[in-house]
Formats: sequence, C-alpha cells, structure tokens
Amino acid sequence: MLEALREQVWKLHLELPKNDLVKWTGGNVSGRDPETGLVVIKPSGVKYPDLKPEHLIVIDLDGKIVEGTLSPSSDTASHLYIYRHRSDVGGIVHTHSPYATAFAAVNKPIPVYLTAIADEFGGPIPVGGFALIGGEEIGKVVVESIGRSVAVLLKNHGVFTIGKNAESAVKAAVMVEDVARTVWIALQIGTPDEIPAEQVAKLHDRYTNVYGQR
Repeated sequence: MLEALREQVWKLHLELPKNDLVKWTGGNVSGRDPETGLVVIKPSGVKYPDLKPEHLIVIDLDGKIVEGTLSPSSDTASHLYIYRHRSDVGGIVHTHSPYATAFAAVNKPIPVYLTAIADEFGGPIPVGGFALIGGEEIGKVVVESIGRSVAVLLKNHGVFTIGKNAESAVKAAVMVEDVARTVWIALQIGTPDEIPAEQVAKLHDRYTNVYGQR
C-alpha cells in the first residue's frame, strides 16, 4: 500500500543522519496520504542503514496497523494526535538534533535573531513543556505550543516539526538545527538583537509567497 509515499518517507529518513539530526535509531518521519488519510511512519528501533521502504508501517489515525509486520515508532501516538488535531499537517518529524535540543534542555525558545528564522518560521521557535514518551502526551504539547510555527522545542527532549508534507517537515527540521547552531555561536560572542516583528512578517511573507520558482 501507498508505495510512492513509503518510498518518499524512506528517502526522507535518510536525510536525518545525513544532516546530523539523529544518532543510532533515534528520531522519525511520518507522512499522511491526502487521499486515504493513512499515515506512513518508521518502525521502532531500526537502524537507518538497515531501513527499507517495505519496513515502514501504514496506520490509520486511530493507530490500527493497516500494513506492516514491525512495531511502529514509539512516537506514533503523538504523531497521530497531531494529525487528528491539525488537518493542515501532512508530515511530521521528530529529532534530537544537538544544538536545538540544547535550547530545549534549558527550556528556552530561539528568538528571531536571524533572517533565516524569520523566513522559515515566521517568529521565534517556541518551547513546550515536558511530556513522557509513548502516548499522546507529546503530541498534545506540540499542538498546544507550536502556534503558527512549523517547529517546536520540547523541554528536556528534542524537536518536533510539521509541514504540508513530509518533505517540508524534514526541511524545517534541518533549518531548526542550522539556525540553533548559529544562534548558539552568536551567544558566545554577545547578545544578538532581535529582528522587529513587522520586519519578521515582511521577511516571512516574501519567503513564503515570492522566493523560489512559481
């Protein structure tokens, strides 16, 4: 089932270690099929070099396995909670990327110190509260805390990103780590100035509606 989506989500998983966003078996990507509403997600505890498209699990929004022989990711319930409460979301990524997770560890959002933050996120990258792994609790924190952003830091845990599809969610995860690293470096030098909100809005609008090929 959903062969094209499985292939896409499998390839996107390979971007996580490639961009130093995960280690060993941590992290996951999921994608929602817009026609059926079914979700494709990584199996639990499988190393990225060993992962194949046929290993990915197809599940419905209630968590019933539709196709797949392996156990789904331990974050599955939270992914599904987000999908059920955000009809605009077609892809979700979870990582423990080091610089972004460092901000999560100290419960600090990432202010708009860079035009790249304004472009991609349209405001500060927020931080949500602590939640245990395994149920819907993390998904609830994501939905409650992410606001208009496509990324949220989870206290003492890591990063969740969302997108209109799995690829855009992976892009957001890559960008979170990139800007978090630059902000951390800047903070070693001094205190950066935040970009004013009206300028952030202009930058985000340009990036969203003008930048790139149309």
